Amino acid sequence: MEIMGRQIIAELWDCNIDRLKDMAFLERVFVEAAEKAGAEVREVAFHQFSPHGVSGVVIIAESHLTVHSFPEHGYASIDVYTCGTKVNPEIAVAHIASELEAKISEKMEIPRGMGPVKAEEFQKL
Repeated sequence: MEIMGRQIIAELWDCNIDRLKDMAFLERVFVEAAEKAGAEVREVAFHQFSPHGVSGVVIIAESHLTVHSFPEHGYASIDVYTCGTKVNPEIAVAHIASELEAKISEKMEIPRGMGPVKAEEFQKL
């Protein structure tokens, strides 16, 4: 079955707390992740929260990478969504998990743009 894109949602736990707090570090890691995966970076926007935490997005020609960090829990919620076949979102997720020193990484991949499917067909994927 042909798809239009791939989306990986990842839960990263027991991460390096200092890295989760560092907006400049996270921005660099996410841009690197996009480039390593073969994406074309278009725009970057990150925001530092007080007292802690960072949210950010890297807009790529092929879609986006996002992060919401929760240093107080050693946790980062990330999303890597790519359209087409040129970009490999698994490479981006692996780079991010490695750089955040995540001890636990749970991920789920969602195929996008398959067209209307019945629930039982989706479960077979």
